[in-house]
Amino acid sequence: MKNINKKLSQEQIRELLETLKVRFEKNMKRHKGLEWNKVKTRLEDVRSPEKLWSLYEMERTGGEPDVLELDKKTGEYIFCDCSAESPKERRSVCYDREALESRKEHKPKNSAAGMAEDMGIEILTEEQYRKLQETGEYDLKTSSWVKTPAEIRKLGGAIFCDRRFNTVFTYHNGAESYYASRAFRGLLRV
Repeated sequence: MKNINKKLSQEQIRELLETLKVRFEKNMKRHKGLEWNKVKTRLEDVRSPEKLWSLYEMERTGGEPDVLELDKKTGEYIFCDCSAESPKERRSVCYDREALESRKEHKPKNSAAGMAEDMGIEILTEEQYRKLQETGEYDLKTSSWVKTPAEIRKLGGAIFCDRRFNTVFTYHNGAESYYASRAFRGLLRV
């Protein structure tokens, strides 16, 4: 990734916090028992400005991040992309950089793993994706790459999930494949 400034202006921080507050209050079923003021305090006190930048990037690329839970062991709030469909600005990407480099022609612009790393977020695991689906219905028309087990990736494959027929499905593809309707969902601990 190019050396970019991962610090937000005070105006960008204010806008981000307002957007997150509105989304938090509108979707209380995602984070029962959590209070916005405590989340806001955590965000304002975060010692790593890169975390706010990562949240901003999740928002900017269409992920619509929201709090899903509080990790009681670490005290971190877990944010996840909660857009109805896979984040629009992250679509048409293959799985990882190795897959991207293996393509000889018609290369996508980026990879899911590369973008996630650049943004400072994690790609959801299949388990995390299924847990997200318990808070709503996501990817009814799109799909999302999920973290692929090493043994599958070693053989050239990658996995993705979506929701159809009121059921969450997990599929496989070659890691170098990419589609206009597939992106990835990320997770950030703050």
